[in-house]
Amino acid sequence: MCFSASIVDAYGVPIEAEATPRKLADPFDYGGGHIDPNKAADPGLVYDIDPSDYTKFFNCTLGPSDECDTSVGQLYQLNVPSIVVPDLKDIVSVFRTVTNVGPSNSTYKVFVQPPAGVTVFVEPNLISFDSSKKVETFKVTFVANRKVQGDYTFGSLTWSDRLNHSVRIPIVVRTIIQDYYADTA
Repeated sequence: MCFSASIVDAYGVPIEAEATPRKLADPFDYGGGHIDPNKAADPGLVYDIDPSDYTKFFNCTLGPSDECDTSVGQLYQLNVPSIVVPDLKDIVSVFRTVTNVGPSNSTYKVFVQPPAGVTVFVEPNLISFDSSKKVETFKVTFVANRKVQGDYTFGSLTWSDRLNHSVRIPIVVRTIIQDYYADTA
């Protein structure tokens, strides 16, 4: 399988954060991982976003307007190659859209490593592309299993064609029971 970014070094050892004291890196440290330029030339799928989506998101955070609905102002709805849900109380659903830039007849199956204390559902769990269908939208639903004011936990979502391409994005979730919480630790 081809990953265009890795969360381990060239020797297969997990990436360490440059901090004192040293610690294993997490998605806050490495994002999607260390890029492999050769593999990035043929990623299979991309999470494409129109720059106007950033503008719309920014404008909707300033206040309500005609172009804003309740989901636009939530950062986790931007079509970026990661998912961060900082306020999971019960259930949150996000949508992502991928564009096939690999072979025209491709099928990808989803594999999820859920964050601790969270159940993750992906619909559909199989996406297919052909010469006329190059874009697919999927829904990711997060369900809090533990009702605690928690720290951030990490997971990943990977689309794999089981041949040459595996497209992994990080998932970061923080469960909450109160909307306003000050972490004094």
